[in-house]
Amino acid sequence: MAVTYNDLNLDTRQRLRLAGLPAATLEARELLCYASGKTRDELRRDGRLYVPADVAARMEELVQRHLNGEPVAYLIGEWEFYGLPLDIDPRVLIPRPDTEVLAAQAIDFVSALPDSPRVLDLCAGSGCVGLAVASQCPRAHVTLGDVEEGALKLCRQNIRRNDLTARVSAVFANALEKPSPQLGEFDAIVCNPPYIPTADIPGLDGSVRDYEPHVALDGGADGLDFYRAVCARWRDALHLGSRLFFEVGVGQADDVLRLMRASGFGDVTVVPDLSGIPRVVWGTLKGRPDDSIYPEELS
Repeated sequence: MAVTYNDLNLDTRQRLRLAGLPAATLEARELLCYASGKTRDELRRDGRLYVPADVAARMEELVQRHLNGEPVAYLIGEWEFYGLPLDIDPRVLIPRPDTEVLAAQAIDFVSALPDSPRVLDLCAGSGCVGLAVASQCPRAHVTLGDVEEGALKLCRQNIRRNDLTARVSAVFANALEKPSPQLGEFDAIVCNPPYIPTADIPGLDGSVRDYEPHVALDGGADGLDFYRAVCARWRDALHLGSRLFFEVGVGQADDVLRLMRASGFGDVTVVPDLSGIPRVVWGTLKGRPDDSIYPEELS
């Protein structure tokens, strides 16, 4: 039986809601846009038209795959972050709304800097945070750094897609190792590192555990490996007065705060996400690390 686009959208939304998916309205619309090849505006315009049989069949396949756990962003190959359209595939994590808190904190700082501030997005993944900073801070020059070549390819696609090639570049950077001196110094480093404790990964929601890249999730035994390494090894890529911004997992803010203070960062601040969960920790580089507190082997 033929249905209109409006009816198919509503029916899909209901199916997703009954399956317990919290973003049913957004996901139903994005799936239907992709299945039909229509923009959001075109979908609203054509809402009362009947859906062709091939579009209905394509939509049903997508919905079934999503109900089986496959994330919408991977199904449609893109997602939006801070108002920017981004290419997304299983080589990188899907940008989350909580990460926009990290971007906003960095944007507030960078936008107030003089001249041409240099920003590094370390563990960049899709490049979402660094690209958000570049889009909102027109004087900033941003480097997207990641250890995975697949992620760097996506970063470069997203740089081009958002017309930011003049001010944004993507380079190999291993957050667990000391940076190359060729990178120079940055006024700000933003980092959303892997922070899930290794033993917790099997218990993650299936849509994350079975589809998103574990290399971008696994933060070591206690989830803090990358925070230790970045605090100890990436200070050389900062100067006094530079700021380091981290996204953190649930329950990690206090540990990361202590690591930053012991590494010579002051004014360390914890910022909650929209749910009130401590999500971002940032600090300003003030001096040398406290060798009596910080592990010698990571210096």
